[in-house]
Amino acid sequence: MTDLLSIHPRNPQRRLLTRGAALIRAGAVVAYPTDSTYALGCHIGDKGALERIRAIRRLERRHLFTLVCRDLSEISSYARVNNASYRILKRYTPGPFTFLLTATREVPRRLTHPKRRTIGLRVPDHSVALGLLEELGEPLMSTSLILPGDPTPLSDAGDIGGRLAGLVDLVIDSGPCGLEPTTVVDLTQELPAVVRPGVGRFE
Repeated sequence: MTDLLSIHPRNPQRRLLTRGAALIRAGAVVAYPTDSTYALGCHIGDKGALERIRAIRRLERRHLFTLVCRDLSEISSYARVNNASYRILKRYTPGPFTFLLTATREVPRRLTHPKRRTIGLRVPDHSVALGLLEELGEPLMSTSLILPGDPTPLSDAGDIGGRLAGLVDLVIDSGPCGLEPTTVVDLTQELPAVVRPGVGRFE
């Protein structure tokens, strides 16, 4: 059964965020809104939920998930951040960007690039996503909600609930999201490089 929580996009109800976080801790796969697209997420340590997301999206083993964080301090717990990277992160977070950084030992090996030991991290500029992360107290393992064969991500919670009924445990409805994914920026080299253009404008 798939639950639906309707949460106000700008003034999210705390009791509903608490309920959503509790479901995630208990192993739920959630479809939730961000400042780019809707995303699929689960608890960082839940291998079973991660495999369910892989099955929903038919993802290859080499597909890397993003850790969605609530702030810069949480990013620094999961990635090595030098002074130059910190200045970039401070300027562009929260926002529709995913940054590739060298992972720390806190990150499960299955979430990192097998050769480079890198991880994608982001801080969304969305009240509901940030409120959910605050209640959860740790990052979400996440990926954009685009289904196999679809040209664009799903942007309406009603459509998501209909097409993923029984496949996800929770859909958070905070109104429509966009159709363009985040901009991905590699910060592991001497100079930052955009490796996937998206909704964020990186200069």
